[in-house]
Amino acid sequence: MAACTKGFDKFITSLRLLRNLQLQNERFLSTSVCRLAPGNDGQPPKFIPPSKPVIIDKTQTAASLRKFLSPEFIPPRQRTDPFKFFLERKDMIRRRKTLDIPEFYVGSILAVTMADPNANGKTNRFVGICIQRGGKGLGATFVLRNIIDSQGVEICYELYSPRVQKIEVLKLEKRLDDNLMYLRDALPEYSTVDPEMKPAPFSATGDVPVNKIKVRMRPKPWSKRWERPKFNIQGIRFELSLTPEQMEHAQKWAQPWQEYDMLKEYDTSKLEEKILIDVQKELSK
Repeated sequence: MAACTKGFDKFITSLRLLRNLQLQNERFLSTSVCRLAPGNDGQPPKFIPPSKPVIIDKTQTAASLRKFLSPEFIPPRQRTDPFKFFLERKDMIRRRKTLDIPEFYVGSILAVTMADPNANGKTNRFVGICIQRGGKGLGATFVLRNIIDSQGVEICYELYSPRVQKIEVLKLEKRLDDNLMYLRDALPEYSTVDPEMKPAPFSATGDVPVNKIKVRMRPKPWSKRWERPKFNIQGIRFELSLTPEQMEHAQKWAQPWQEYDMLKEYDTSKLEEKILIDVQKELSK
């Protein structure tokens, strides 16, 4: 009789242990994802891994998402050797892998750091507004202008020169004209830029802002007759500097036949797309 009682007590103890284990398993399953999302066919749910976290490096500046092709990549329309520009394009891409040449336009404010050829290890930094871009291929240039100590200072830089160490865009914008050489004859405040200017934020996806400012000119004489129609200047307030008689006289120099000159400009859209694809492919390597 005592043996039967001991056996019954062991059986009850084992039942209690099994019950405790069952309660623990139910408590664990109730907090799991698989318990909350059972399969449709009664099978246990499949494990779905969590999505990978997106890591954003806020210390790096956002690269422009616009399809911008620097104008020096487009060869001029003349009797030239295409193979020459092909070889130059290879050297330009190799240089861009070493030096970050940002997107900028005539009217943008830049800061350029160059190595001083007369002092080993020394650099010069100049801040100014871009008033002109010219040249093709490795001969591409741009001109910066600033007013320093009431004196106009202009520096012409070679875009792919090995002396150029850094090009910063402090303010990205366009102007009404593709050439701002008339700022030489404008009032000084239109060419004055703070050398300690901080970079202004700009959108990497939106359109480039257009500064529609119109400058006021100094009294004549000017370096060129900017009022003549051949220059097609939009950013000068001529009514403040010239009389109606002078403006009417300037219209006599108009060349209306230039509007119908089909050889003056040509469509380079297909060529630009091809060159842009080649440049992006080489830079991504």
